Amino acid sequence: MAPLSAALRQAIFRVQQTQLDNSQMPEVAAIRSLQALAVDCRSSLAALNLLPNNSDQSRQTWSELSAQLAATPEGQAVLRQFEQWLDQYGYLSEVGTDIAVPTWREDPGPVQDLWLQFVQHPPDSPAAAIAPKQNGSNWKLRQAQQRLNLKGQVTACYSHLLAELRWSFVALEQYWLRSGLLNQAGDLFFLEFDEIQQLVANSSSIPNLSHQIAQRRSQLEHDRQLTPPLLVYGHTPPILFDPAPIANAKQLQGIAASPGQVAGQVRVLQSFQDSQNGAAIDRNTILVVPYTDSGWAALLARAGGLIAEVGGQLSHGAIVAREYGIPAVMNVANATQILQDGQPIRIDGETGTIKLLSEESPT
Repeated sequence: MAPLSAALRQAIFRVQQTQLDNSQMPEVAAIRSLQALAVDCRSSLAALNLLPNNSDQSRQTWSELSAQLAATPEGQAVLRQFEQWLDQYGYLSEVGTDIAVPTWREDPGPVQDLWLQFVQHPPDSPAAAIAPKQNGSNWKLRQAQQRLNLKGQVTACYSHLLAELRWSFVALEQYWLRSGLLNQAGDLFFLEFDEIQQLVANSSSIPNLSHQIAQRRSQLEHDRQLTPPLLVYGHTPPILFDPAPIANAKQLQGIAASPGQVAGQVRVLQSFQDSQNGAAIDRNTILVVPYTDSGWAALLARAGGLIAEVGGQLSHGAIVAREYGIPAVMNVANATQILQDGQPIRIDGETGTIKLLSEESPT
């Protein structure tokens, strides 16, 4: 109930989103801490002549830079600082409510890239960017802030719990992979909890286990191609969305989530992993995603704008967007299918509108 109570207090007391401090939201705390770490490490990297810059592309990858850092005591200290950060926030993942998704601790690539970006492009005023806002003596503001802080604490606790649960299942999966019971990483997450209990008691309790897992994996891939309707009634099957009827639309409407206007090129991501392929994400990129969770903060901090198919003003994407002054529009139905990679658009996070621009007039 914490998100609902936070939204109710904010609405009742008419507190603006920009007045609130999101520092206790885990995704915001993680990125602020990583940004501060990057700023602190710049002097050490400069002394070692390892400070990345725009003209030195050979040092933009984490693997090469970390190998160079490991060669000196000063560099090892930098790596230890990053590992300490990862120990603190590594429980976050792309989808905090899905234990089948690897955590940052298991797959630190996105946050390693973000750390490099923060090192290369430090904020104009680090102290202002990292310091929490002061709520002063405004009683209504304090009431809303208390509930927002509670929401952040609940999110962190819940995410920690799910991460620990995942790591326990991963340890069990590794044991079964070594014994030959499972064939590949991820197989365990195609089993129901009762089935896992059966296998723990008797590893041969489920006949044709590999075949059953393969069927479920195939069904998942098939289902991913479907777009569920906004409203499901009874047993009506999902219907694939056809963008043709609105192909000539010039404007889309969603929920205003983070103020500001920006023009840029669309980058459609159906999942967080899609960000590892294709062009780099920068301030000219407007991300178009199905949803956002706490782990997406590593991408949002690099983008110029955000459009999400679901979510509102208190969703993870909206919170991170406001943190970094990125215009964001949420709740744009079927946006990932209507908009195309490279398409020029302009979004207005104040009104929740998305204007489709022509190639000849990208502004």
